[in-house]
Amino acid sequence: MATMSGQAGPTDACYMLIQPRLDEETPNLQTLKRNLERGTDKIKAEALQQVITAAVQGETHEQLLMHIIRFVMPTRDKALKKLLLLYWEICPMYDGDGKLKQETILICNSLLHDLQHPNEYIRGSTLRFLCKLRENELLEPLIGPTRNCLSHRHSYVRMNAIEAVSSIYQHLPHLIPDAPELINEVLQSEADMTCRRNALVMLTQHATSLAVAWLKDNANQVSEFEELLQLAVIDLIRRSARDFAAEKALFIRCIFELLNASSSAVKFEAATTLVTLSGNPAAVKAAASCYIALATKESDNNIRVIVLEQLDRLRSRYEGIIDDLVMDLLRVLTAPDLDVRRQVLDIVMKLTSRRNIDDIISVLKKELIKTLSDTVDYEKNTDYRLLLIQTIHACAAKFPEVAASVVELFLSSISEFGASSATDAILFIREVAGNQDLRPDIIKHLVASFMDFRAGKVIRGALWILGEYAETPEEIRQVWVRLREAIGELPLLAAEQRELEAADGAETAAAADSKTTSASRRILPDGTYATESSLTAKTPDASSLKLDTKPPLRAVLLHSDFFTGTVLASTLTKLVLRFARSVEATEEQQVNSLCAEAMLIMTGIIRIGQSSFVTTPIDEDSYDRVLACIRALEYMDEDAEVLTEAFISDSQNAFSRMVKGESKRTADEERQQDKDSAVQVDDGIEFRLLAPANQGANAEDSLEHDIELATGEVESRAAVSKLDSVVQLTGFSDAVYAEAYVNVNQYNILLDIMVVNQTNTTLRNLSIEFSTLGDLKLMEKPTSYNVAPYSFSSVKASIKVSSTETGVIFGTIVYDGPSVNDTHTIVLNDIHVDIMEYIRPARCDEAQFHSMWTEFEWDNKVNMSTTKEAAENLDLRAYLQHIMKATNMACLTPDNALAGDCGFLSANLYARSIFGEDALANISIEKPTADSPITGHIRIRAKTQGIALSLGDKISAAKVSL
Repeated sequence: MATMSGQAGPTDACYMLIQPRLDEETPNLQTLKRNLERGTDKIKAEALQQVITAAVQGETHEQLLMHIIRFVMPTRDKALKKLLLLYWEICPMYDGDGKLKQETILICNSLLHDLQHPNEYIRGSTLRFLCKLRENELLEPLIGPTRNCLSHRHSYVRMNAIEAVSSIYQHLPHLIPDAPELINEVLQSEADMTCRRNALVMLTQHATSLAVAWLKDNANQVSEFEELLQLAVIDLIRRSARDFAAEKALFIRCIFELLNASSSAVKFEAATTLVTLSGNPAAVKAAASCYIALATKESDNNIRVIVLEQLDRLRSRYEGIIDDLVMDLLRVLTAPDLDVRRQVLDIVMKLTSRRNIDDIISVLKKELIKTLSDTVDYEKNTDYRLLLIQTIHACAAKFPEVAASVVELFLSSISEFGASSATDAILFIREVAGNQDLRPDIIKHLVASFMDFRAGKVIRGALWILGEYAETPEEIRQVWVRLREAIGELPLLAAEQRELEAADGAETAAAADSKTTSASRRILPDGTYATESSLTAKTPDASSLKLDTKPPLRAVLLHSDFFTGTVLASTLTKLVLRFARSVEATEEQQVNSLCAEAMLIMTGIIRIGQSSFVTTPIDEDSYDRVLACIRALEYMDEDAEVLTEAFISDSQNAFSRMVKGESKRTADEERQQDKDSAVQVDDGIEFRLLAPANQGANAEDSLEHDIELATGEVESRAAVSKLDSVVQLTGFSDAVYAEAYVNVNQYNILLDIMVVNQTNTTLRNLSIEFSTLGDLKLMEKPTSYNVAPYSFSSVKASIKVSSTETGVIFGTIVYDGPSVNDTHTIVLNDIHVDIMEYIRPARCDEAQFHSMWTEFEWDNKVNMSTTKEAAENLDLRAYLQHIMKATNMACLTPDNALAGDCGFLSANLYARSIFGEDALANISIEKPTADSPITGHIRIRAKTQGIALSLGDKISAAKVSL
């Protein structure tokens, strides 16, 4: 039987949550009485367990109180005595007038005997029970034995006696007015570390001056204390640092000693407390070094994540102080978990400066090379390699002086990368290729490695770089030779047909040789045996076997990747135009030769796309693009200037606008972050020593602030009234009026329900029963109680949320009327949990978006249409902003791609829940004319069905709101 105790209110006893056994029937009252009266200790224990379980579920069995006192309380069985203490916590001790029942005197007498029992276990258990008592009449006779237990020979009794004295002094201080002095004497003479810890905690809460005085006397022994006592010392320092400012030097010295403790928990708490005591750079660096050491040595990934989050908060608070520790932080990359590595690299990026960028790049390059040589756990290595490439990319974009060494590494290793890693590397090379000094080496390495490229996106990136930056005739000739080698034999279609005919001839010749004969024995109807022979021939698919061995450009075309074919056509056109502009008139024959060869290749792309060699024929857009390139070369002599501007100048301008737009977006995000954390010039200066006890410069580090965050009392939207979150559960004409304040605190939902009795009679055993739909779980069942006429009561219920899904909470109010069998039920209104409380805007790159779009299986398509009246003053970008606001998603499509006047808009949206669930959306809408309605659709992709359907409902509601 598992129990969980917690105080329900300032005057209520502790309650337990017990899971009832479904395989047992609840016995009736007479059976329980009989088992309690005449049974053995084992039978009495089972009966008492059943009584406790029934009491927790709402069936108090008040008639059994005297039977338990008479027949169970005198037992000597230790397990039965423990059950008795659990029963005393929940048994009804008050009568209808709110006074203690007379039977409780007998309970007090039993507790008095147990406090003087020779067995230390019984004494200790009874002392722990006293921590949960709040009745003055019961506790007063027990004070003397409790004080005597402080000097008991056994540490278990002394430990619980200290807890009991602390609890009694906290709630009823007049019973033990000298408790601090008493506990201080115990602390001075105590040798057991657990008892000393309990005593120090008590003095920290109720007599801080005595605790600080003890710490001054024992400061030299802090490093020798056990873990629990060291944590208590840290808690004392944290609570008393503001009130005992004169002892700050002592506190800091103790904390520095605890940074070298053997316990990881002590190190973490000491580092966290140290930065609240002092903002000195030495203290900040010591705390950061402690965090890094914990992240390096701890094997638990959850601990690493928590420590790294704390380190990131420390970095944001003390900018520039811990930059020198970045090399130590990079040692955490030895952790095998990808999330830990991602978090480390994210912090390293924020700590990067011109002083340490060379060292950081050197370590990252070594890690990248290590992923290429390590063949164990290939999938994790691939993801880690992509993460390293993205980080190196960001570092080189932030500090261009290291781009040269990075480009050399990428170009020499790009052929060994996977598809996603190579794509990110080629995108980085595309950005760096604008540097005149690096351009020749980039062209040289790309030409040398081009035959090793297999992914379509990598080939397209390399083609764009070669077509855009190969400018000299010599470079163009080298590129042309390599492209011809990557295409293979020309014409494309005729070469494929000849290869197919040759393969068919070889198959026909091999078919006769590959015929095999197999024989088996069969039984004839007359019982005799016979031999059955069969002739089989195997015909291999030669074309499919040779597809992967073809040159890269020919292979991607035969795989129906005609987008790469259009990029190839555009690259060939640029190379021909540049070559014609850069060579002299005497080499016109060579220009014509290149032009004819380019047109032959482009024609082959179209013919291959229209043949039976590909599974998917060429699409219209690709067809038109390749045909436009052919016509451009056809009229090259007549419209040279116009074509040069269209294919070369406009392409460079478009790329420049894209790079500037991405830089502007990144700068805007950083500016917004700086704006949120910036201090205005007219803001007041806070002086910590002059601030009230509950305020100050470091108020966010106070224990009270941590408790408020944990309990959800800090409102993230201070400007929004609580009334916006109030849900009416019953009608005004019902006998019981109820309304609930719904407080969503990350993974928990707290329902604060106000119940009003609108009748002139007392409602007995009123209880609220909840049930949930979706991934919601009720943590504890609200207890039943009586409500007086025209009075009200407050009920709290906690519900755990485990996924991003629109959940529904149902409920009923059940209460008893004046007569015995008069039971009434009121059905409550449903409470719908808003999915937007868990959705946060997020960003990812294009490759990650497309990868997740392909991987996620749940798809929800929502058709969009507005009325003409609603669309009159609403353009497509305003409609996109409306959808983004309604779904709390971020737009991944760059602003320059959405700019301009067009009757069509398409954009990608992305969000992530606090549970780590990804949500993708693609919006495609159109508005052909100014007075026409907006039509289109939104497709939502998610890994789970709940988030896809919930976002679809949100979008439908947003569509209706227009």
